[in-house]
Amino acid sequence: MQKNPFFPEIHGNFGFGCMRLPMKDGEVDPEQFCQMVDAFLDGGFNYFDTAHGYIGGKSETAIRECIAKRYPRDAFLLTNKLTDPYFKKQEDIRPFFEQQLEWCGVDHFDFYLMHAQDKNNYQKFQRCKAYETCYALKEEGRIRHFGISFHDKAEVLDQILTEHPEVEIVQIQFNYVDYEDASVESRKVYEVCEKHGKPVIVMEPVKGGSLVNLPAEADKIFRDLNGGSNASYAIRFAASFPNMAMVLSGMSDMAQIRDNVGAMRDFRPLDEAEHAAVEKVCQIFRSLNLIPCTSCRYCIEENDCPKAIRIPDMFSSLNAFEAFHSWNSSFYYNNVVTGGGHGKASDCIQCGKCEKVCPQHLPIRELLKNVAKTFEKEEKK
Repeated sequence: MQKNPFFPEIHGNFGFGCMRLPMKDGEVDPEQFCQMVDAFLDGGFNYFDTAHGYIGGKSETAIRECIAKRYPRDAFLLTNKLTDPYFKKQEDIRPFFEQQLEWCGVDHFDFYLMHAQDKNNYQKFQRCKAYETCYALKEEGRIRHFGISFHDKAEVLDQILTEHPEVEIVQIQFNYVDYEDASVESRKVYEVCEKHGKPVIVMEPVKGGSLVNLPAEADKIFRDLNGGSNASYAIRFAASFPNMAMVLSGMSDMAQIRDNVGAMRDFRPLDEAEHAAVEKVCQIFRSLNLIPCTSCRYCIEENDCPKAIRIPDMFSSLNAFEAFHSWNSSFYYNNVVTGGGHGKASDCIQCGKCEKVCPQHLPIRELLKNVAKTFEKEEKK
């Protein structure tokens, strides 16, 4: 396995994102998660990433039970984050940080990030002196490395890194579909990191799973290479850039662990033929005009929707309809709104709470109108 050129304590360049863990009866499945953790560590990797909002706090406690209680502290690296909804003033930050340590069952975090920074919440972080407070925790040894995760345009990142040169690392959304996307600006954001000399952690390399189950035409392009899985090409694409310290993957079963670890244990950058295949797949995606939702679920886990609308699942159904034109997408939409008190897309009251927390800055209210138009037209007849 290659040594990490930026942080020698990181094994390789691949990390376990703990936002989409295996679930059973509404809880993280401890048996399966333990097996996945063991396989990941046995594969030679050691970096785990979480945040309090992931799975409504269950990600952190699952890490305590399945990692921290089962392995010595020097066997793994753990990243956590300071997230906007969990503090209102500077005095709230340290108590929340202490709770995070307790929830995760550790005495320090190896990396601690200012979470999901954009032009709006950055002002709150500034006002509450969040950067200064967390950097002080670094100086006290409670945090090993200080950084940010970022969801906005390149000019905003340039401002943040100019005003806070103490930032050591930047986590960004980066995948081959978003690379030239005008709303995400993955390439431009990456170039800002290079400009400021900040190594990069990649999140969403497979875009919430969208780059795994590809339309048939796109899938054939990768199959014709006679090589790896669709996920492996996406992850290797992101890892092929020189300033990438780490690529995260949110894995939810053993099959994903085996595939991803296999692709990254003896990592090699994409070759010329593989890059050409990726560009062909990008062209296909551009022609589909799909909703760029990554299913991070912030809109429903950090936002109390008055109508309990399961927004990411609805967008997934609409994307499946656009990509595959299959009856299954309507079936899945009906499952989304059946039972559990969940609202239909047409139940949206246009309050906009979901849009305020969306890292992709999606016009969710308008998109829900498209969902309703597509899937609810039959019942209106």
